[in-house]
Amino acid sequence: MDDVTNGTATVGEQLRAAREAQGITLEDVAARTRIPTRHLESLENSEWSRLPAPTYTMGFAKSYASVVGLDRTEIGEALREEMGHGALAARPEAQVFEPADPARVMPRWLVLTALLALVAVAFTFLYLRDRNLAPDESAPVASEAPATPPPANTPAAAPAAPAATPTGPVVLTANEPVWIQVRERGGKTLYQAEMAAGQSFEVPATARDPVLRTGRPQSLRISVGTADAPAVGAPDKLVSNVSLAPADLMRGPAATPAAPATAPAR
Repeated sequence: MDDVTNGTATVGEQLRAAREAQGITLEDVAARTRIPTRHLESLENSEWSRLPAPTYTMGFAKSYASVVGLDRTEIGEALREEMGHGALAARPEAQVFEPADPARVMPRWLVLTALLALVAVAFTFLYLRDRNLAPDESAPVASEAPATPPPANTPAAAPAAPAATPTGPVVLTANEPVWIQVRERGGKTLYQAEMAAGQSFEVPATARDPVLRTGRPQSLRISVGTADAPAVGAPDKLVSNVSLAPADLMRGPAATPAAPATAPAR
């Protein structure tokens, strides 16, 4: 190896000879140094016009020398003399960035553009959030009028008639993922699946006495026509045989009947 370094060959020829002596390809050197193969070829052929700035070229040569077992300092000094006869000696060594490829460095204008875009997105998000949280001052505020006492000797108002049961299709909509089963009582299963959030199922109008079974009643919104029915059970509690008839749904879950009292033993 010393005979190659001390000869009259150029730095590129010394690097090529050392590489070939070890049976290493240019692709191997490129993989170890992260230097593009085209720069390594130009370095071996002393094609300085095809290489980046001299400081980068010096770094490439030193990294190449380390891979093939040559002395980094000797290769650096020989290359400095070969390229400029000492004209590069005044450049500080700290400028050398050995493994970098200038072609891979992101342009400064692109970095600034990306930062400005991120700032614009952040300001837009904050503006929209504050706008949604701000109260609507244009909405009229209803004033509470003082209650007027009823005149004396006025007959009591008749009790209000019970509200009519809403009509229309019974639709089950998942507020979040939930498993449900809809079947006819004592008969076939009409629907059984893990519903995704926003997914709906309309109970067929021809179903005979349909009932619901689910383990997460709070995850379902049940509507009868345009009206929403009350909850059919406590959160995270299994409910079964819940009637899906419109009248039963609007009345809410039926109260559990109390167990009959047991007569004391004689």
